[in-house]
Amino acid sequence: MTESQFPDSIVIKGGKLVDAGGERSGDVRISGGQIVAVGEDLDADRVLDAGGCLVSPGLVDLHTHLREPGSEEAETIETGARAAALGGYTAVLAMPNTKPAIDSASVVKDVLELGRAALIDVQTSGAITVGRNGEQLAPMAEMADLGVHVFTDDGSGVQSDALMRRAMEYATGLGVTLAQHCEVTALSAGTAMNEGEWSTKLGLGGQPAEAEELMVMRDIALARLTGARVHFLHMSTAGSVDMIAAAKASGLPITAEAAPHHFTLTDACCATYDATFKVHPPLRTSSDVDAVKAGLASGTLDAIATDHAPHTPESKELPFDEAPPGMLGLEYALALAFTELVDGGAMTDADVLARLSWQPAAIASMAEQGRPIAVGEAANLCIVDPSVTWIIDDSGGASRSRNVPYVGRAVRGKVRHTVCAGEAVVIDGEAQG
Repeated sequence: MTESQFPDSIVIKGGKLVDAGGERSGDVRISGGQIVAVGEDLDADRVLDAGGCLVSPGLVDLHTHLREPGSEEAETIETGARAAALGGYTAVLAMPNTKPAIDSASVVKDVLELGRAALIDVQTSGAITVGRNGEQLAPMAEMADLGVHVFTDDGSGVQSDALMRRAMEYATGLGVTLAQHCEVTALSAGTAMNEGEWSTKLGLGGQPAEAEELMVMRDIALARLTGARVHFLHMSTAGSVDMIAAAKASGLPITAEAAPHHFTLTDACCATYDATFKVHPPLRTSSDVDAVKAGLASGTLDAIATDHAPHTPESKELPFDEAPPGMLGLEYALALAFTELVDGGAMTDADVLARLSWQPAAIASMAEQGRPIAVGEAANLCIVDPSVTWIIDDSGGASRSRNVPYVGRAVRGKVRHTVCAGEAVVIDGEAQG
């Protein structure tokens, strides 16, 4: 085929291609939203320079708080999607702890409609229970009919054992995945950080590791009972990693994720009472951080998910124990992973991209994301220069919020271009449109 057969085409030129099939050099030509050629010395109407870059399937975030509807002062679908595009993401999964909660077909439709105007593919999860109140199952079938594949009460764990069993049985029939925020409120109520040396020093209520681990243990047992697919959100403790490894070894259909802050930061960061470092589950100990890194390296933890949680500056200026939990992550996750996991010797660039792209895409059943870089596949691509080092600042990037816990940290790896559905939505580090 000649260049003239591909009007309005783009070629990504001179990069190293990295996908689930391995690594190789080559150019990628895109036209009509698809990859139409992969090879050497390709031309097109428009060239995106990828010299020195890794060309990967677009990143997929399993855990994004977009705050819309209801808290647009902190983030909107448009601003969150823009931040995601700048971070190399071509798809995000919105969490349902909005106002109102995404617990019905009507709210799902509203979010998906708003997402259509965003720079990237915005998909949404649905709540497990009505209002995320943990009392009555939400109409999951109605939401599943609209394409919702993941259900969660994120921000809260489902406390009732019987209700969670019913949810798993229902989900099994629908063929969907339940994603659990593991936190036993009887142990976590009134706490602000990890229970340990630092909570004692600071006089702050501490949440023990067992608050997470008891729910992980319960849901593994319920998954064994029901056969349901369960995804564990933002795992933070060594005990959780060990239990998930054993459950997966026994053949249970379980997956799990870790957030960047749980492999980069410890509870010692809370020493200044800066509520930027308040998050749920809380920042843990250095031994927990090491266990999370090891879990990602071994594949026990399948995905790196940002848990991007914007909050207004005034809310984060409240006293530590009164401020809301959460941190920004979409524009920093890839560089933090390269810096902490690759430069630390635990993983390769390809390992990190797997945890950020095709593995989360499979968990979320995003059929056109994380696909091989091959002719006929949807053109959703991240082009990152792994040699660029930069310092994270306090601007918050494209987000409406600025609760960045990594300010002043030197990191490696910068997204040069992002291509979503064949459109270059980021070019040379600048969002388009």
